[in-house]
Amino acid sequence: MPELPEVETIMQAVVKAIGKANIIDVKVNNNRFREKIPDDFAAKIRGAQIISYKRIAKYITIGLNNGLTLIWHLGMSGKIKICDELPEMLDKHDHVIIKTDKGYLIFNDTRRFGLLTYCESKNLNQVPFIAKIGLDPFDENLTPDYLYNHLSKKKIPIKVALLDQEIICGIGNIYASEILYLAKISPLRESNKVGLKECASIIEKTREVLKKAIAAGGSTIHDYKKPDGSLGYFQNMHCVYNKTGQKCPCCTCNVEQSGGIQKIVQAGRSTFYCPTVQK
Repeated sequence: MPELPEVETIMQAVVKAIGKANIIDVKVNNNRFREKIPDDFAAKIRGAQIISYKRIAKYITIGLNNGLTLIWHLGMSGKIKICDELPEMLDKHDHVIIKTDKGYLIFNDTRRFGLLTYCESKNLNQVPFIAKIGLDPFDENLTPDYLYNHLSKKKIPIKVALLDQEIICGIGNIYASEILYLAKISPLRESNKVGLKECASIIEKTREVLKKAIAAGGSTIHDYKKPDGSLGYFQNMHCVYNKTGQKCPCCTCNVEQSGGIQKIVQAGRSTFYCPTVQK
């Protein structure tokens, strides 16, 4: 699933290529996603002008001049393809084509776990799947006190808590492992045993990791590609993720004795960490 850096990268690519374009036409070839695309979707946005973009957690929102906002989520395998001209042959899973006066946006989603819908702009924050979203990692209101107060009420492992979108939104599985490694906190530690100074470190490392990942165009682990078809390269900068048995950058241990970076499963997701560095 594209995480915050990948979604931010995709949105910025759309901003650069399409910007405040006029929507000329819309074609929905398949409307059955995790939530059905509204039957009047094409009619509602056709003829409108794009006036704004904003990422909310892992959602891309696109404001229109007719008082509506598009809400776009890429799910597990979704892609937004940008092209100047419509290809002669569409791919099998090119489900939605949005034609603008600056090019085409094509929503391709093999597994159809994504989402594309609209709402009245004034009601965006009341949309059910957005209303419960926690603070953005770059929100100035995300303070050590805020994080400590939320974690102190939970006995779940800190790695699982970082994936709770109602606390901090946008952190996904890859980056949670990287953040905790840099903060030197074990993913097995119970959330209510993470101190205030450690919360400050988690916030600092969260912003550090995500900024670097955005600058690198995200992480290409499976099928993620940027809208121009190129790959992100932050995976080449991972410290622990997907590096089972290897020596981590900060470690001085004998890998043959320590076993190096460990892989465990938490809440159904793979976690990677160094038991020597992370306590």
